[in-house]
Amino acid sequence: MNGPERFEAHDGDDGDVGENGHEGEHGPEEKGNTRDEGGLRDEYGLQSEGDPRDEDGLRDEGGETGRGDTPAPGGPPRIPMPRASVEDSGLPLPAPADLGVTPPPVPPVLEHPVLKALLGAWALAACSAEEATAVEEHLGDCGSCADEARRLREAVGLLQRPESLDLDPGLRTRVLDTCLERRPPRIPVPDWAAAYDAETARLDALLQDFGDAEWHAPVRLRWFRADAATSRRTTVAGVIAHLLSVDGLVAVALGLDDPLGDVPSRKPTPAARTEALWRASHFPPTRFVRAPWREQSHGLVRTVSFTGGGAGKMPVPYGDFELPLHDAMLDRAFECWVHAEDIADAVDYPYDPPSPRHLHRMIDLAARMLPTALAHRRRAGLASPAHHRHLVAAGEPGRSLRLEIEGSGGGEWLIPLDSPAAKGSAEHEVAHVALDGVEFCRLAAGHVPPQEAAAGQVGDRDAIRDVLFAAASLSRM
Repeated sequence: MNGPERFEAHDGDDGDVGENGHEGEHGPEEKGNTRDEGGLRDEYGLQSEGDPRDEDGLRDEGGETGRGDTPAPGGPPRIPMPRASVEDSGLPLPAPADLGVTPPPVPPVLEHPVLKALLGAWALAACSAEEATAVEEHLGDCGSCADEARRLREAVGLLQRPESLDLDPGLRTRVLDTCLERRPPRIPVPDWAAAYDAETARLDALLQDFGDAEWHAPVRLRWFRADAATSRRTTVAGVIAHLLSVDGLVAVALGLDDPLGDVPSRKPTPAARTEALWRASHFPPTRFVRAPWREQSHGLVRTVSFTGGGAGKMPVPYGDFELPLHDAMLDRAFECWVHAEDIADAVDYPYDPPSPRHLHRMIDLAARMLPTALAHRRRAGLASPAHHRHLVAAGEPGRSLRLEIEGSGGGEWLIPLDSPAAKGSAEHEVAHVALDGVEFCRLAAGHVPPQEAAAGQVGDRDAIRDVLFAAASLSRM
């Protein structure tokens, strides 16, 4: 055979090839096999890179590379046989502890009287896991205990209290707004009475889940008197009695029944009426005070709705001062929220501030009352020296303080400093105070010291001090 000398790699299954390229014992080599993949020869007969065997590493009986379908003689099978199960091998099974598996608890062996005594705790889900397992196994064998367990489970279902109504504070407003958009009320609640309607409903929802222990939880009422913090201790029921007696001032002005009835009061002030109602009670107020308070709040909302928006200017006397009806309803909404927070703190329950729209109205009422409170403090000698004071005519601009309320329900108010009849003016601004909206309301409720209330202040220090202490003096029992 002519041509260049050829060399071949030796394989255990192939024949030997001599120096002259003659075939080995396996017969003549096929000429023209020029594939170079998988270690096959090129057209010159030289060995190409790679393993001389194909990808599966097998050859057929003739020594040629196969497709991998048949295993090599004497080699391991390409597809392993299924492994034998431990159960079929005759070997002992491993213990659960060796595998890290905790065996289930073994129920204790209890006598029938003990298991019968555990039925009540089992119905309340108060048994341990072992006791519950023992009781449940016993119920499958004892018919009388099974009947008793069924009756106890039904009784537990009757003992469950109704679901709490203290949901998202904005949920009630959203539902009412949606309903009123679809069908407007024939007799709508005036806008200035909506805050009172919402706050009394929120407080009533908080009181629904209270038991006897919560109704007698101690509550401390706090307010400022003559620049000094004052407090009075009572209970949750006593706070509701306080709201009942003071709301009665608005009820009497509208021609409704006085909640005090024939109980005499020294003065027609909120504090005197509250003390009279507390003294007239033979026992400390209990949960039964909720019903008359709730009925009176519904009666107030219903009555002001029927009177229409024109009755908002009707005066409501508070003893030492009086407010128009629309401001008196805002004042009662404000006090209802403040005392609801007092009650929630006493029972360790979260309570959110009013909606921004109602909170803004409450802040606006307090800001409008500040000039009169400043005048009262000046007459009582509690204000700063008046060496900077400039008397102006009613309705004329005078020295002013800019009250900036931040957060939801906030805004800006110019508070006249020298006369309640003066007009706030940005041109005559001498001081600027910034407070959070909820913090300002708590200052007006007497729950925050005036020295710690302002988040930011700049300008006349005496004017700032007078306004902050005047805001605290708005509080009362």
